[in-house]
Amino acid sequence: MSVTIDKSKIKYILFDIDGTLCSMDNDIFTNAYFKELVIKLIPHGYDKDSLVSAIWTGTKAMVTNDGSRTNKEAFWAKFADVLGGRVYDDEPVFDEFYANEFNNVRNILDVNPLIPEFVKKCSESGYHMIIASNPLFPMIAQKSRLEWAGLKPDEFEYITSYENSHYCKPNPLYFNEIADLRGLNPGDCLVIGNDATEDGAALKTGMQLFIVTDYLINKENKNMDDFAHGTWEDIYNILFG
Repeated sequence: MSVTIDKSKIKYILFDIDGTLCSMDNDIFTNAYFKELVIKLIPHGYDKDSLVSAIWTGTKAMVTNDGSRTNKEAFWAKFADVLGGRVYDDEPVFDEFYANEFNNVRNILDVNPLIPEFVKKCSESGYHMIIASNPLFPMIAQKSRLEWAGLKPDEFEYITSYENSHYCKPNPLYFNEIADLRGLNPGDCLVIGNDATEDGAALKTGMQLFIVTDYLINKENKNMDDFAHGTWEDIYNILFG
């Protein structure tokens, strides 16, 4: 690895969830998620293809959010544009889904016992921990996925979700917003993620970055020598070895 982590500067560790804290392939997760959501929503009068297409359209609205509204507001406005205003009446059905059927998706996880141990070690070592997972989901879903990984949401000082965020990765303003809200100096932060583009945007803010390669995403074929990268074992040894 050509880029190294300066451990002496780290006060805050910002974790991604999917493919990072949650050991899973993103495509398999997405397919399992949509399968459960479609099963839940079809009895309420939704067409499978139209529903999935509308969710992707709403997701794009969040990814391109300019900060003028929350990601939740951006999603539901676009979702309603596509499927009609009735979707607002069904918002409790979606909430019910994330509280219940969404948890069936946990069956796709590959459990990595080192991850809870790593988080515990971070806490014992005095690091402040934040969940910086792309805020495309409601808070209840963010917390559920942490629990899937054997973690407790209250182990983290802050969790981004679509309710409290105004930007998404790979926009560097997503990371800047966390720093501003929490009063952090970006130079004191280490981001741990698995996506060379999305998590890589943290470098533009002055944060340090470690890309976990267990479930690496590198759709733009970025040069991995530009990042500190390796397995969970590698970052564990860097911080605690």
